[in-house]
Amino acid sequence: MKSQQYRNLPVLAALFTVVFKLLFLLTHHIQEDAFITWRVAQNLLDYGVIGFNGDTKISASTTHLYVFVSWFFNLIFGKEHFIYPLLVFNSLLFTVGSYWLGKLVLKDAVLQAWFIVLFGLLPPAVKISILGMEYGILFFLYMALLYFGFHRNRAWAQIVFPVLILFTRIDTVIFLGILFVCDGIHTRRIRWKYVLGGLLGVIAVVGFNELYFHELVNNTIVAKSLAYQHQYSFSQKLSFFFGNFGNFWGMLKLPGTFNPFTVVVLVFELLCLLAIIRKKEERNFFIVFLFVFGWAKQFIFLSQRSYFDWYYWIPQMVLFVSVLVFVLEQKSRKYLWRTLLVVFYILPMLLFQTVHSIATGNGEWNYRRGIGLFLNHYEKDKNQWIFLEPAGYVPYFSGLRTMDEVGLVDKGVQNEILKDRIHYQLNVVKNRKPRYLLSYQDLFQGKDAAYYRSHYRLIREFRIREHLNSSNRLLEKIYHMKPSGTDYNLYERVK
Repeated sequence: MKSQQYRNLPVLAALFTVVFKLLFLLTHHIQEDAFITWRVAQNLLDYGVIGFNGDTKISASTTHLYVFVSWFFNLIFGKEHFIYPLLVFNSLLFTVGSYWLGKLVLKDAVLQAWFIVLFGLLPPAVKISILGMEYGILFFLYMALLYFGFHRNRAWAQIVFPVLILFTRIDTVIFLGILFVCDGIHTRRIRWKYVLGGLLGVIAVVGFNELYFHELVNNTIVAKSLAYQHQYSFSQKLSFFFGNFGNFWGMLKLPGTFNPFTVVVLVFELLCLLAIIRKKEERNFFIVFLFVFGWAKQFIFLSQRSYFDWYYWIPQMVLFVSVLVFVLEQKSRKYLWRTLLVVFYILPMLLFQTVHSIATGNGEWNYRRGIGLFLNHYEKDKNQWIFLEPAGYVPYFSGLRTMDEVGLVDKGVQNEILKDRIHYQLNVVKNRKPRYLLSYQDLFQGKDAAYYRSHYRLIREFRIREHLNSSNRLLEKIYHMKPSGTDYNLYERVK
């Protein structure tokens, strides 16, 4: 009778979580790279070509599936109004995924509702939902595969979802491969339909890349591996590791070279996992698999010195599943356990993310977007080129054709890196003659200053300190406490 009474509670919890997280849309915290994908989607809309600049084909976005989803939202809602409907859609998909995950790891409907809410309020869950990246769709597909393909053993799910997952991001082969190994060890058999799904997925994404772009993997992967190809000493690698430590096993990136808070969370996650698997239950397969995947994904990306924090959002989430399950299943003093978790972890993390989103939203939406809007008004000829880094907000809102310093959106930059890594930036400027340069540095100082002085003029300085004021005293304190943004100099070619 009790289970019937509360059977709809997880659905209500999911709706509450989606609605609550809509408040974060007010912060305007949207990830820079989302605008790269959205620019590609609009290029497809305008030119019928998956690219970034006119009719030139290039896989400038990491994700193919999300490009098509973004294209569809642009088509339906228009370029001026598609962003927030798409962000709501991302949040809804993530929450549906967490609903399925709750049903995988917990039997009681009340506990599932608790899980959905607490899971959805963690910092990575907020970022996956509202930052505009493809991870909302990806988490939805991951959980759909686990729930329908492996929990309910639906043959169609084992075939369809691997294809969609790989078409979302090619590095999801890590998730699919580890799931295959873990399932084989657990069941001592091979799910051949799942193998077929994986093969079809690889054929689909590699075949699409080869036939459309004439490349096996996305240009973004090639560009980043080329641009970030440095020989680091062991001490430098160690410094990078500790400087980004909070991105990996924890959820809180603090200033400095070590984050003890992350170590505490890491140890507690391990202890909770050990306590859970002592009881032989079928659901333990999913908890253990997610834990193995979380660790493996982080180690693989760490080995490649991939320090962008969005790579670690889903691993952060799935590693914390063991903590939520352990706390929620406590029979003795269960309210004390839940109160401690909420008061000393969930709420502080939510407060941290709120401050972070407000500050970052100011630095990116108000400041960096403002640079793009300035250029959009200043330069009416949208066939003119700008050379800058990164290729998100400014190109999107300026509408100008773009070369970025990594070569994500223009392969010509990659060619210059291959020819002369040391001087490639100057060579790009000399050979391509972009009308505008947006630089972190003062180009009129340094060894190449003579060339820049004779061919470009400084038209405006953009300083983040000028964007830290607000009529709201609380917002102003947050802006000053966590200033987000980089100083830029904007140059225009004169000859």
